[in-house]
Amino acid sequence: MPPTSGSRPLDPRRVRTSEQLLRAADDVFATEGLQGATVEEIAARAQVSIGSIYNNFGSKAGLYAAVVDRALDVDREYMDRAYVPGRSPIEQLRTAAEQYLRFALDHPDFFRMLAFPTPVTDVSAAMEAARRLARRIDDQNARMVAALERGMTDGSIRPLDAARTATVLWASWNGIISLAWRPDALRRDARELTALIALATDVVDRGLRA
Repeated sequence: MPPTSGSRPLDPRRVRTSEQLLRAADDVFATEGLQGATVEEIAARAQVSIGSIYNNFGSKAGLYAAVVDRALDVDREYMDRAYVPGRSPIEQLRTAAEQYLRFALDHPDFFRMLAFPTPVTDVSAAMEAARRLARRIDDQNARMVAALERGMTDGSIRPLDAARTATVLWASWNGIISLAWRPDALRRDARELTALIALATDVVDRGLRA
């Protein structure tokens, strides 16, 4: 059955064009940022007309919002693998660190877009995308906070400020993963990042336990 919009089947050509534009925009926004990217460059890379951007997304900012939404959806898929019912809170947090790194390695442009977003101040559609990004990140942090609070309730995690502890955890992960893009001797490859995340997780695990 073809995909539909409401009760109407979607035009397969329009779906393909949208996918081409999203893939091209992923690359261009990753290298140029929202302000530096141009509709001309995105259209040329997607091998479609400039008008296709406006027909499918309304504007460059609308296309940016769609890319942000796609990045958030992919991130959610990885993190869902961590917060599996039946796992202990400590196991969920350990797996969250592993899956966050896997997301960053598999989708580096998406990771940078979410972890280190470009400031947006003057484009209404892009500002809405930024607000959605902040809300979705808050949702992910809330899952971490909930795991910490469950651990405190069952006695496996010592009493802590759960919200601040969650911030420490994701900020630490971001810092380690960002070593992959350093231009100097501090740069680390995927194997070393995996080892660093594992070590950090082990240290945090020991520090969290009651």
